[in-house]
Amino acid sequence: MLLIHCPYCEEERPELEFRNAGEAHLVRPADMASMSDEEFEGYFFIRSNPKGLAYERWRHIHGCGRFFNAVRDTVSDKFVTTYKAGEPKPSLKEAANANKAARKSATGKAGA
Repeated sequence: MLLIHCPYCEEERPELEFRNAGEAHLVRPADMASMSDEEFEGYFFIRSNPKGLAYERWRHIHGCGRFFNAVRDTVSDKFVTTYKAGEPKPSLKEAANANKAARKSATGKAGA
């Protein structure tokens, strides 16, 4: 079973406790009423859906109930890192370093 780290509960929990809430870091347009139909379609429906690392929004529905963001590899389905909603989007290098540090602290080994 896939385990997901909740940055609010600060623990890994089974994937069944979580729900994907789509792409992360989308900015709502200031004046939707003035958007063309094509612009609205682009904002509301079109998502990047990359093969590889993706920034996603998740919710811990059977836990704290809070939304958080994650960097997940869509090919392997592995989570690289998770972080609280409202925090800045980490670079892919920062995400990889955070994942490495989390593994070290979880295993208690300095060279893991």
